[in-house]
Amino acid sequence: MTGKIEVLSPVDGTVLATVPSERPEAVAAIVRELREQQREWEAIGPAARAGWLRKLREWLLAERDRIADVLQSESGKPRAEAEIELPFVAEAISYFARHAMEFLADERVRPSGLLSTPKRMMRIHRPFPVVGVISPWNFPLLIPGADAITALLAGAAVLLKPSEVTPLTALELQRGWQEIGAPAVFAVVTGTGETGAAVVENVDYVQFTGSTHTGQAIAHRCVDRMIPYSLELGGKDPAIVLADADLDRAVRGIAWGALLNSGQACISVERVYVEAPVYDRFVTNLVDYIAGLRQGDDTMHYSVDIGAMATPAQRAIAQRHIDEAVAAGATALIGGGDAGGPFLAPTVLVDVDESMTCLREETFGPTIPIVKVADAAEAIRRANQSVYGLSASVWTRDPARGAQIARALEVGAVNINDTVTNLFEMGLPHGGWKRSGSGARLGGAAGLHKYTRQQAVTAPRIRPLPWEPLWYPYGPRKARVVRRLLAAVATTGSASMWRLPARTART
Repeated sequence: MTGKIEVLSPVDGTVLATVPSERPEAVAAIVRELREQQREWEAIGPAARAGWLRKLREWLLAERDRIADVLQSESGKPRAEAEIELPFVAEAISYFARHAMEFLADERVRPSGLLSTPKRMMRIHRPFPVVGVISPWNFPLLIPGADAITALLAGAAVLLKPSEVTPLTALELQRGWQEIGAPAVFAVVTGTGETGAAVVENVDYVQFTGSTHTGQAIAHRCVDRMIPYSLELGGKDPAIVLADADLDRAVRGIAWGALLNSGQACISVERVYVEAPVYDRFVTNLVDYIAGLRQGDDTMHYSVDIGAMATPAQRAIAQRHIDEAVAAGATALIGGGDAGGPFLAPTVLVDVDESMTCLREETFGPTIPIVKVADAAEAIRRANQSVYGLSASVWTRDPARGAQIARALEVGAVNINDTVTNLFEMGLPHGGWKRSGSGARLGGAAGLHKYTRQQAVTAPRIRPLPWEPLWYPYGPRKARVVRRLLAAVATTGSASMWRLPARTART
């Protein structure tokens, strides 16, 4: 029997809606149906698929106010942040739909040696039949939207399992797909961890965004099933502020990068390393800036800057990190935690060190621990000590120095004099190193190719010989010919003199 989940408002705890918690057998049945529908979806080609995605984009834009209402109600975000997510998804659709035919075109491959010279060789991108997207509660449209639309454009069917905390926005996405009359290759299944596990058990590829612990469990099961996966997991993103930085911009950028969505983002700034000559001024300016921010329930829309924590459990984790740091000798210059109800006050912590959880573990809350460092070398060393490696920022007036430091950081993305901005560039990959994940989303052609399997196809380029030198029957005469041929292959190492110009064949 299917269970029920009550979706609660993070702000006042009222019940917003009740959704099913689907049983594993129901998930398996949905995947079977998606797999059947996917065959025709692949066959219609990337241009036709792009047409359907563009229709979805127009529907989303027409429904933007309703979707923002739903998203805000279940996430507790300020209105301005609730309205960021839909334009991101719309832009992703525009970019990938525009390039779908180019990115998914069959690729002509040059001969690598004499034996392959007589062949026409193609690399073809064939989609995985059903992609399972398991998404978190912190960005209930942006994250699943980006993953679902790229998988659909690649030719896969998609089963989306949103967080049980914020399933209503995902159901709006499903409503849009149905209302535009699109083929039945996109479905949403709501439920708890049991439902998510059933998705992993039945699909052909898993895209997961969430905690490192859950990601590891999913990876183990995918390995057991011999299916591929992509994981975007936790982060502990550092910001490095050099003595020559534009401090006003660094203060504003780091405050936003740390407190966006109340710090509930994998790419939140969670550690700040400041060179000694500007440390005191940076800290003072940051505290003064944060003191002017507004926090609360954004009922009036655009009346607050920082909203609620999404769940009591996440609020408790962030509060614990603050309390443990203060107990170990840190000082909270502003905030300190409890701001009443579901709110956690933005907190600036100083006198912190790597023995404290606020610098080691992912906080996922509105905290900004700051460390004074002697120079950039110390900042880089401390930044790289983390087990996480999602993204980072460097603040300096010297672009060359910023780029040099970026190359020294062990993270998947670095923003110079900015933060979070890499996520909004569709041509750049978004993925983490170390315990921050495996694989990446977006990244131009790679964003579609990740949901496809490469297929090699060879065909004769010239009329075949009446006999094949490597085929049966063997004999002394043929052996002499083959030895000469193989010797020529081994000594030349290539067939450059036979190569054709590189081309991309369109289908």
